[in-house]
Amino acid sequence: MGLITPRTLKGFRDYLPEVMIPRERLMETARKVYRSYGFSPIDTPALEYLEILQGKGSDETDKQLYKFEDHGGRSVGMRFDLTVPLARFTAQHVAELPLPFKRYHIATVWRGENTQRGRYREFMQCDFDTIGTLAVGADIETGLVIHDLMRAIGFMKFHMHINNRMVLNGFLDKWGIRDRSVPVLRALDKLAKIGPEKVIVEMVEAAQITPEQAEAVLDFAAVSGPADQVLAKLPAKVAGSEQGEAGVQRLAELVAGMRAAGVAEEVLELDVSIARGLDYYTGVIFETTLDELPGLGSVCSGGRYDNLAGLFTTQQLPGIGASLGLDRLLAGMEELGLTEKTATTAPVFIPFFEKDRQADYLRLAAALRLMGIGCELYPEPKKLSVQLKYADRRGFRAAIIAGGNEFDGKFVQLKNLTSGEKSEVPIDEGLTSLMAVLRTILVP
Repeated sequence: MGLITPRTLKGFRDYLPEVMIPRERLMETARKVYRSYGFSPIDTPALEYLEILQGKGSDETDKQLYKFEDHGGRSVGMRFDLTVPLARFTAQHVAELPLPFKRYHIATVWRGENTQRGRYREFMQCDFDTIGTLAVGADIETGLVIHDLMRAIGFMKFHMHINNRMVLNGFLDKWGIRDRSVPVLRALDKLAKIGPEKVIVEMVEAAQITPEQAEAVLDFAAVSGPADQVLAKLPAKVAGSEQGEAGVQRLAELVAGMRAAGVAEEVLELDVSIARGLDYYTGVIFETTLDELPGLGSVCSGGRYDNLAGLFTTQQLPGIGASLGLDRLLAGMEELGLTEKTATTAPVFIPFFEKDRQADYLRLAAALRLMGIGCELYPEPKKLSVQLKYADRRGFRAAIIAGGNEFDGKFVQLKNLTSGEKSEVPIDEGLTSLMAVLRTILVP
C-alpha cells in the first residue's frame, strides 16, 4: 500500500500552536466573563437522536445537518449548535436544576454549509444562556455579558445591533401576514447579503405576499439608528398590535438597563431588520459587529427563545442567551494582527548544554514553576546556538542560560529574547533577584 496523502476535509482545519494558543485564550476569557455573571459549565454529547435536532433551527440547518445511522440502527445527527441540545438537557434534568438556570457551554458544532471567510463546517461555539425566566432583566444581562466579553477580548470599537421578534411580529400582524412570518423573516435576514430588490422577489415568491406588503416590510426594516430615535418611531409602526407594543416596551427597558450599567451610547444600535436565521427566536435578538471589519459579519449573536424547550416538556422553560463565534472572531483578529504569534505556552526557556549538570537544570526549572513562572527545559544537551534558535522559533520571551561556572558561582545569564538584552543575575535565596528581573521582561 502506498503512502496516504495527508489532507483535511473541505471546511475543516488543523490548528497549529500559534493559532491554537490565542484560540484557547479567547475561550479562557469567555469562561472568566461568563463565570463573573454566575453562569456554570455543562457539556452534552456531540451526537443526538436525529429527532432532537431536526426541524429545530430552519430548513437550511436541516440541510446542513451531518446525519447517519449508527451501529445500533438509530438515526442520529451531530449537533449544529449548542442551544437545541440545551433545550433537551434542561427538559431532561429540570428536576435537578435551580431555576433560573444559568449555564455556559464551550464546545464544537458541525454544519455542512458552504465555506467562506471566517466560516467553517466544524467550529467552536462559546454559549451562555439563562433558562426559566421571562424577565427583561435576563435580556439586559445577556446584552451586558456580550458587551463585557467584547471589551475583555480587547475590542473597544464594536456595535451591538438589537431587535425584538415581538416588534417584527406586531408589524406583520398589522399587515395581515403574520401566518407567513417564517419565509418573510428568512428573506429579510438576507437583506445585507442580497439587497432589497432580491429580498422583495423572495418574499413575494416564498411567502406569497404582495409586492406592496413586501415593500412595507422593507420600509419597516429601514428603521434603525440611535436607540432613542428608533424607539420614537416604532410605536406608530406597530400601533394596534398588543405583542408589537409589548416588544417596543421591552426594547426600551433593555436600552435603559444597559445604559444604567454603563454601556456607551454609541455601542447600542436598534435595528428592526435583524431577524436571525433560526426559527426558534421569539423575543430580543443580538448581533455584534466589529467596526474595523464590518464585512466579517456578527461575531457574537443570540436572543430569546421561549418555546424551544416546549418541544421536550410541558413545563414552561423560556430561555435567552448568546454565542461567541470563536473561529470567526479569531479569523478577524488574525486579519487585524491582534493575535500574538507564539508556539509556546511557557514564557521562559532554559537551555540544557552541560550533561553532568542535569540535576541543577531540573531544580532551577522546578523552583520557577513553584513560583508560578512557566518554563520549558530543553530535553537533551545540544549546542547553545541550536537551542536558542529553537527558542526564537517557539516565541519564548526570556532564556535563563547557565552552565557549570554559573551554577557553581550562584548566578545565571538572563536573556530578553525580544530585545536581545542580556544580564547577569545572582541566584539568591528564594530566587528573589531572578524573579524581580524576570517580571520586568514578562509583565508588559
